[in-house]
Amino acid sequence: MAEPFPLEPSLWAATAPAAVPTPPLREPVAADVCIVGAGYAGLSTALHLAERGIKAVVLEAKEPGFGGSGRNGGQVIPGLKFDPDELEAMFGKERGPRLVDFVGRTADVVWELIDKHGMDVPNTRNGWIQSAVSTAAVGPIESRAAQWQKRGAPVQVLDRIGTAQHVGHGQYVASWIDRRGGVVQPLAYARGLAKAALAAGAAVHGNTPATGLEREGGKWSVRTSQGATVTADRVVLATNGYTGDLWPHLRQTIIAANSFQVATKPLSDNVRKSILPGGQSTSDSRRIGLYYRLDHTGRFLLGGRGTMREPRQAEDWSHIETMMEKMFPQLKGAGIDFRWGGRVALTRDHLPHLHEPAPGLLIDIGCMGRGVALQSALGRAIAAYIASGDPMALPLPPGKVSPLPFHGLNKLYFQAFVTWYRFLDRRDASAA
Repeated sequence: MAEPFPLEPSLWAATAPAAVPTPPLREPVAADVCIVGAGYAGLSTALHLAERGIKAVVLEAKEPGFGGSGRNGGQVIPGLKFDPDELEAMFGKERGPRLVDFVGRTADVVWELIDKHGMDVPNTRNGWIQSAVSTAAVGPIESRAAQWQKRGAPVQVLDRIGTAQHVGHGQYVASWIDRRGGVVQPLAYARGLAKAALAAGAAVHGNTPATGLEREGGKWSVRTSQGATVTADRVVLATNGYTGDLWPHLRQTIIAANSFQVATKPLSDNVRKSILPGGQSTSDSRRIGLYYRLDHTGRFLLGGRGTMREPRQAEDWSHIETMMEKMFPQLKGAGIDFRWGGRVALTRDHLPHLHEPAPGLLIDIGCMGRGVALQSALGRAIAAYIASGDPMALPLPPGKVSPLPFHGLNKLYFQAFVTWYRFLDRRDASAA
């Protein structure tokens, strides 16, 4: 795999609190559970295991939060891509409602953890807005809101005028606001999870890539690039968009797509107050969806799908900057301070995947744009499952590791799809 885009050019790396020390693993160690990957899922799992008195060791190839957990837009979104009625139909009368209840509460977990552990994480919980760019998207949004309202969620449909008042421009037809959601500084939150996990008794080792995994005498042995090994009863793999070949064919079960983001220089008061005045974040329904918000430093940031290859020059972000000025002409000339990107794991069925391909091995992969909340809650659920052995502690039943057919061609098709749809979205924006 190509060397991943570095973390340091991002807005989050520039504004997050300093990371706690997580020195590389130098000596062999035994643990109850070895976790590979120090993103939200791995760190939340380690924290909740340690709080139960279960010894957890986390191995991270770079530093905690280096992957998607430190690069995303910081939107804390409950739910999944599928609506509640769909999830209940897909997973049946027993698991379906339990899954809907679980995903409806994932955002709560984030703020519970921030508050409980006194994390130094800039955050706002004023809701998340999903906007319709066409009349065809209004019906699904209204249905989605109605389904969550039926289940007691604090959501509301906004008409064109209400949407414009919340967002700051009149290009959307309608929207819905989910007041369970909000925003966090994502790298600060990842570092807060690492600090909390360490304080609870977990061990976290950065710059310690896991290079081998095998089962010996009823236990797992995880080899690292430095030569040290972790011997554990159980292993959790939580590497998501940065998954390698530690477990056969796992990397081929996802498309590790790039999400690119830009952040402006701090805006003047009058411009800042004209955009998302209520402090919400927004995602929209265009073919290649955009997501945007203001951060705690007064910068506007916007993200969207990038190229499959790692970015090399400022022009790689030009499509995002063009859309930014199309939506908010007042941002023309604002200046870009930060450009960065990171990998997300896309699954074929648009669901997060859990796998248990061997005794004592659990795999968690796939966020689908909801990783901040989803993986925080999944970490807690995985810890409960490991502690109890109760399969119903997991919101989803583990499935088979099934590689995408013609994985390499799938990646080419995905890039072609993104390029074509991006062209259509820019054409439509120009015609608006």
